[in-house]
Amino acid sequence: MIIARSPLRITLGGGGTDLPSYYRDHEGFLIAAAIDKYVYVTVMRPFTEGVYLKYSDLEHVATVDEIRHPIIREALRMQNLRTPQIEITTLADIPAGTGLGSSGSFTTALLKSLHAHRRQLILPQELAELACHIEIDRLGEPIGKQDQYIAAYGGLTCFTFHKNDTVTAEPLKASMETLFDLEDNILLFFTGYSRSASGILKDQKDRTQNSDNEMLTNLHFVKELGYRSKDALEAGDAMKFGELMHDHWEHKKRRSGGMSNPKIDEWYELGMKNGAIGGKLVGAGGGGFLMFYAADRNKLRHAMSKAGLEEVRFGFDFEGTKVVLS
Repeated sequence: MIIARSPLRITLGGGGTDLPSYYRDHEGFLIAAAIDKYVYVTVMRPFTEGVYLKYSDLEHVATVDEIRHPIIREALRMQNLRTPQIEITTLADIPAGTGLGSSGSFTTALLKSLHAHRRQLILPQELAELACHIEIDRLGEPIGKQDQYIAAYGGLTCFTFHKNDTVTAEPLKASMETLFDLEDNILLFFTGYSRSASGILKDQKDRTQNSDNEMLTNLHFVKELGYRSKDALEAGDAMKFGELMHDHWEHKKRRSGGMSNPKIDEWYELGMKNGAIGGKLVGAGGGGFLMFYAADRNKLRHAMSKAGLEEVRFGFDFEGTKVVLS
């Protein structure tokens, strides 16, 4: 049995500039952080032929082409299994649709486990590229590349998305004191809303490809905020980072009417009045987790708990996608 795990993520700046519709013309930049909440994939060889899948559904099929789960189907197609005899199970610490990049984490964990099952080495860059190829190129999802890359690499990492589709990764050069500050004072609260990112991101993709001036101006500014967030964190100015996060959220909401809703706006304002310096919804928007940087985390926790929002505490992950049992 092979067990691989892949971390979920939060975005610290520049989110949205990792979509091909933007970076192929303008180059993208963002900072992402892997967290110690994981997607797990197990792969084993059963005693009988066929493909056995256990995720939120169950599948038992004779051939790869019969698989309903699109990512598993495409990943196994690339394995060129003539007579499939494989069982795949997936589990996650946090459900999908909550803005923490679970799809990219699942794809990287799946590919890592399949390569380990066949005794093949795959490095983070190749792993991320292959995961993006499956989700973006083969399945046509209107998504960006940050989820696959931060899952593969781990850590707090700066990514530059070049016009020729290559990606450069470099660690955020923040001090240990700043990292501890972020772990202590970045708080995640679940809104109770789950959603698919595809609808919101498809609108962004279409408007960007059509050279919508409002969308492009928004994304240019968000990219600049990403660079300014990098400078603030590397200078040890976490309070400035929190203020930039607020600016990011204000611009992010303007990209789509589905980015927020009155209840989320109400919770955000409550947080800002109770110890938060800045915050935003993690991921494409529309639901999932509210992330705050807090000057008074105890006051913020009390206010959010009283409003009925559950906190998920986390630390950073510095290992990325890895095999934990083979």
